[in-house]
Amino acid sequence: MSMHPPAADRWRLLTLLGLAQFMLVLDVTVVAVALPDIGADLSLSRTALTWVVSAYTLMFGGLLLLGGRLADLVGARRIVLAGLTLFTTASLVSGLAWNAESLIGGRVAQGAGAALLSPAALSIVATTFHGTERNRALGVWAALGGAGSAAGVLVGGLLTAGPGWSWIFYVNVPVGLVLVALLRRLLPTRRAASSHAGSPGPRRLDVPGAVLVTVGTAALIYGLVNAGDDGWTGSSTVVPVAAALVLYTVFAVLQRRLRAPLIDPWLITRRPVLTGVLLMLVATGLLISAFFLGSFFLQHVRGHGALITGVLFLPVAVAVAAGAHVGGRAVGRAGPRLVAAVAFAVAAAGLALAAVATIRGDGASDTALLVTGMSVGTAGLGATFVTATTSALAHVDHHDAGLASGIVNTFHEFGAALGVALASSIAAADLAPGATGTGGFTSAYAAGAAAAVVAGLVASVLVPAGRPATTVVPVH
Repeated sequence: MSMHPPAADRWRLLTLLGLAQFMLVLDVTVVAVALPDIGADLSLSRTALTWVVSAYTLMFGGLLLLGGRLADLVGARRIVLAGLTLFTTASLVSGLAWNAESLIGGRVAQGAGAALLSPAALSIVATTFHGTERNRALGVWAALGGAGSAAGVLVGGLLTAGPGWSWIFYVNVPVGLVLVALLRRLLPTRRAASSHAGSPGPRRLDVPGAVLVTVGTAALIYGLVNAGDDGWTGSSTVVPVAAALVLYTVFAVLQRRLRAPLIDPWLITRRPVLTGVLLMLVATGLLISAFFLGSFFLQHVRGHGALITGVLFLPVAVAVAAGAHVGGRAVGRAGPRLVAAVAFAVAAAGLALAAVATIRGDGASDTALLVTGMSVGTAGLGATFVTATTSALAHVDHHDAGLASGIVNTFHEFGAALGVALASSIAAADLAPGATGTGGFTSAYAAGAAAAVVAGLVASVLVPAGRPATTVVPVH
């Protein structure tokens, strides 16, 4: 394909890359509805089921910036094809899984493939389109996040209730193979610079940094998950968390000494960027953990099947996109500080309502109350995604926008992994096989509401005042 493809080829390319990105986003929520069936079929423990979610987002986030750098060095075309091939193969392995190790291993490989594919694909989109066309293309790319989340819960319910949970992974295989074949013909052969290619400095791979931050986060998740069985002060909780802090410290020291660090220390320590990524961490953690808890409550406690659960989750997922749309418009008028504070307050109210719904009562009314509470909560969280991204990117130079966007995306995935781990431990007693209680669900949703309140207070103080002055780079 030529360096300046005709318009028709550009939009075909966006369609194919967008479909690939859609698969990556969908695979975060598509698993949520299937978890109870996966656990029953493979006899998985609560901790194993937690890792089925967290392993994917951990690897996705931990290797995301490395994937972007790799696209710079060897060419985005090669990395897109390599990432898509790995993701497709890992999806097949996940579908064929026969125990916890094989399924979690498949999810780890899926996350690694996603970390290669996503930043390389976005860099191709950013360098293929120009002017107003580029804004339209990036708008389409940004919309894939909400669409993927909404489709994931419905697709997960349909496939789990139909041919079985394995098909939430198998469905990626034919799509991936077709995309690889078509993209080999359509992708530009030139080396596409990443979205942060304009930043100064040598293009090198910080592999040790990527390993340190990924292993450190894995240790943190391991400790948080263990807390559900051994308590928050048990050695199996404290030791991994302490190890994670040590690894993070070594990572920070390494970043300050390298000429081409994975994360620029100067950038991440700027107040707007740091505030934005922390808000993204909290918001994503609350969102994915709400789906995680709701799936088990609706299926194990209220007895709904996977299909009904997927349908019930649909308005919850759509509320995320609606909240992001409203939040985006409000940020331009009122600024991110006020919108973030209000959005987290709305999220806290919704999660508190969900906590009330999990207190034993009439099954039908509890289900309606839970769905209503989750929908209100996720609408607020959708708006917080916009404010978090705006806060992080609106006060950085243009040539740092791509790198800052990559950091925000990294914390987006880490938030999902950590949020599910925390929620799983808080609700541990009710997530165990054969459990019939609901107090753990109530506590987990209440903890989420409290976290949203704290995040709103932090946002009201630390998020920069005024309206954003720059265009936000898409966050998946």
